[in-house]
Amino acid sequence: MTSAKPLFLVLFLLLSLAFKACTPSASNNTSLSEKVKTRLVHQIDSLQHLVEHDLLYAAQNGTDAEVKEAFHQSRNAYKTIEWFTEYYAPTASREINGPPLPEIEIEETKVMPPAGFQVIEELVFPALLGENRPELVRETKSLLSSLKRTQRIAEEAEFTPAHLLDACKQEIFRTQILGISGFDTPLSQVGIQETAVALSSVQEVLSFLGENAQLTKLFEKATAFLTASPSFNEFDRLAFITRYANPITREMVRWQQEMNIAPLENSLALSPTATTLFDEKALNSNHFAGSLEAQATPAKIELGKALFFTPVASGGNRTCASCHNPELAFTDGLPKSVALTKGKFVQRNAPTLLYAGLQNAQFYDMRSPTLENQAMDVMANKDEMHTPVETVASQLNQKPETVSAFKKAFPAIETEIKPRHVMIAIASYIRSLAPFSSRFDQYMRGDTTQLNSHEIKGFNLFMGKAKCGTCHFMPLFNGTAGPSFANTEGEVLGVPAQAQAKNPTIDPDLGRYAHNKIEELKFAFKTPTLRNIAKTGPYMHNGAYRTLEEVLDFYNKGGGQGLGLSVENQTLPADPLNLSQDEIKAIVAFLGTLTDKE
Repeated sequence: MTSAKPLFLVLFLLLSLAFKACTPSASNNTSLSEKVKTRLVHQIDSLQHLVEHDLLYAAQNGTDAEVKEAFHQSRNAYKTIEWFTEYYAPTASREINGPPLPEIEIEETKVMPPAGFQVIEELVFPALLGENRPELVRETKSLLSSLKRTQRIAEEAEFTPAHLLDACKQEIFRTQILGISGFDTPLSQVGIQETAVALSSVQEVLSFLGENAQLTKLFEKATAFLTASPSFNEFDRLAFITRYANPITREMVRWQQEMNIAPLENSLALSPTATTLFDEKALNSNHFAGSLEAQATPAKIELGKALFFTPVASGGNRTCASCHNPELAFTDGLPKSVALTKGKFVQRNAPTLLYAGLQNAQFYDMRSPTLENQAMDVMANKDEMHTPVETVASQLNQKPETVSAFKKAFPAIETEIKPRHVMIAIASYIRSLAPFSSRFDQYMRGDTTQLNSHEIKGFNLFMGKAKCGTCHFMPLFNGTAGPSFANTEGEVLGVPAQAQAKNPTIDPDLGRYAHNKIEELKFAFKTPTLRNIAKTGPYMHNGAYRTLEEVLDFYNKGGGQGLGLSVENQTLPADPLNLSQDEIKAIVAFLGTLTDKE
């Protein structure tokens, strides 16, 4: 079926040229917004027609091959509008192409079933079974309903130059993070071909803003590179990003400046002026702060650092650095951290604090939405600090020089330090721990001497065959997926209580389920960052694995299910990855490039 993808791309380009030439949107008297809207509605119409007349018909009556072909053509048609749905209609986008896992509303204790193309893919691949036809028909009809709602949103949308540029740039970022990793095509593995369709659609949208010969050339080269890919596993992802995708987004930013189109003023996670995903200041840590008051400033960071390294928050027994040692990438190197009571340990190990500010949930069980909540929890925990934040604030108020420092950091303070000021100060320091100074970062910014061929191979395996990048999302390599960075994900891996056990048993730690009694959350844990992973062992929430090679062997076998454990709700695919020992070594070598320079 993959041979049809370049053909679809050619047909898409020809139809786009014809559409622009013969519709009123090509008129100089038509506004930019109307031109884009006319084009977009036309494409949504085409997508609905494919789903209703090809995919639905095939689902009801077609052969396996016909269903697959209709599915591919429908997905490709969706990729022509993905730049719009993800940016302007994110809820509809999730209905159309969201992950094939239930969406869990923690506060309402609701579990909503998944829907859309990714659910349909699981019904169609590797082969359509007869008993799956009724469900396939239902899912296809549900998809049609979502598309109709999307069309209404498109008909009412207004498209300004700044928003169009931002939406298009985010789509290019999305192809790097999700498209080429196969995130939404794990079974059909056509993410590379679909990326070519998505880029061609973005190129057409940008053409409404005017002519840019350099940008046209870059898009053409990128599309040619994608369509020439021999296979999903053999695709050179690092070359695509550095040689094609990064130059495209850099040129878009330069062109925007040339056209005097002011960047959007927003407080989103991704800076609107970022030229690539790998700019040193591409991400805004204050976006993840709990409030305007919680946003970091140099004074708050300095104050928080002082608190971090002094024992005031534990009644004089220990500091934050006792379990988060900077020399160990802000971990403690233990399977489980030492408790206050001599000879005892806490339930889990100490995760790195590096990049902890760039996520939407804290702790392995994701029970705290912000770093402020995390600081409060740790202080009050009888096994960790055992000093409530109220007590800490009271103690700090007894020191005039400390009160003066707090007033400098928090000008609104009138008389005394409040508990929230203590939490915000510590959280501000942790938010500053995102250096983005690794060899990988330097390579992605243009210094090609930073990675060797073995490490490059490891990156391509990480983002491709090994499927690591479908859970540890670039550029943070944690569970917070860009370009929106709106959600932080957890996974059920089926981690054993002990590694290398002859008869393994699942670790009894229930993870997220301990705080949210939803069956799907049993044994679920946050997906942590892999940045500085070479320095943060032992690994997993319980420190079960001592080396990265052991961790990769666990994934290579298919997680807990692959070890023979009964983990019915495992979200990690149980199929073996079939990685060779040389491939595992290459991935470990790549992971070593994520260590920040001191």
